[in-house]
Amino acid sequence: PCRALHPPVHLLSRHPEQRSPLRKWLLKRGHSTVTVEGGASTSAAAASVPNAASNRIVGRWLLGCSGLVVGAIVLGGVTRLTESGLSMVDWHLVREMKPPQSEAEWEAEFSKYQQFPEFKILNHNMTLPEFKFIFYMEWGHRMWGRLVGLAYILPTIYFWKKGYFTRSMKGKVLGLCGFVFFQGLLGWYMVKSGLEEKPESHDIPRVSQYRLSAHLGSALLLYCASMWTGLTLLLPAHRIAETKKLMQLRRFAKGTGGLVFLTALSGAFVAGLDAGLVYNSFPKMADRWIPDDLLAFSPTLKNFFENPTTVQFDHRILGITSLTAITGLYLFSRRMMLPKRAKIAISLLAAMAYTQVALGIATLLLYVPTPLAATHQSGSVALLSLAIWVLAELRRMPK
Repeated sequence: PCRALHPPVHLLSRHPEQRSPLRKWLLKRGHSTVTVEGGASTSAAAASVPNAASNRIVGRWLLGCSGLVVGAIVLGGVTRLTESGLSMVDWHLVREMKPPQSEAEWEAEFSKYQQFPEFKILNHNMTLPEFKFIFYMEWGHRMWGRLVGLAYILPTIYFWKKGYFTRSMKGKVLGLCGFVFFQGLLGWYMVKSGLEEKPESHDIPRVSQYRLSAHLGSALLLYCASMWTGLTLLLPAHRIAETKKLMQLRRFAKGTGGLVFLTALSGAFVAGLDAGLVYNSFPKMADRWIPDDLLAFSPTLKNFFENPTTVQFDHRILGITSLTAITGLYLFSRRMMLPKRAKIAISLLAAMAYTQVALGIATLLLYVPTPLAATHQSGSVALLSLAIWVLAELRRMPK
């Protein structure tokens, strides 16, 4: 039996062309036996080392998580547009997961809401059925946030135990999980600003535009980091010659991506101040290119964050600048030999940029209808996603 498994050396030492079919079979059988014996001792070690298959699993998981973050951003935008964000006046991680069940519980929750400025100043004629609508909007947003947290934390624990993470990836996923936790705390900190009594103010109660932009900005950062990491695990880097034009295109794409992010972030100030409801004309603002009250607040810097006119003006300028930059990126890339995927990504980015600007103008001219405004907010995330894809396609080959 041993000889059948391990043929004599003189049978294996001949030139491959001189071996008979029997000798070839014996040689193959001998090699396979060695492979099986050796493989048995290394299978446990191989299972704990990240490889291409585990990288695909982790990459798909991170892209799935980034999709859930998009859902949270869209839900948050709808919550803001329907003025539902201040309907839940408490924050409990577990207890609030169950909404009111009986009529008495709903009455008690409505009674708590009536103690805060939004009801006293804005919604003093609100009925219980109307309260239930805004409550469920905010409850859905908070529950989705908890789903996002579980989607990050539970697979992280599982993949860590399975040995799917490299040392650098461990740091990245810990950072992402920490960011999810921070995002939840920041959300409550934002809501709290809209529940505070402000006797000196006669304005409509709303959350701080600073905290709103911080909450949105952190969500966008979480999304960008998750999507970038997922794409780099799933999409192999292209072998592109490092020419001067390619380096220029890469820098151009990075700058354009930063501009798209800044434009999306400026939209939080527009939403926070309801700035979309002033100057509902385009391209001019009340028949003027530069409105009279652009710098009405003092000091001047205050206008950029608290003056609705200035905030809307800045968002317009940033949107047009982003469109111009993306158009330039597209035209510059047409003069270069790029991989097919990179060309598709840049083309889709350009198409989405024009769609997003059209959505923004329509939202403004129609006095911010909720469905169109929500679509415009979702478009900003789609544009940012395509910008990240372009950067992933143009990234350098790892050394």
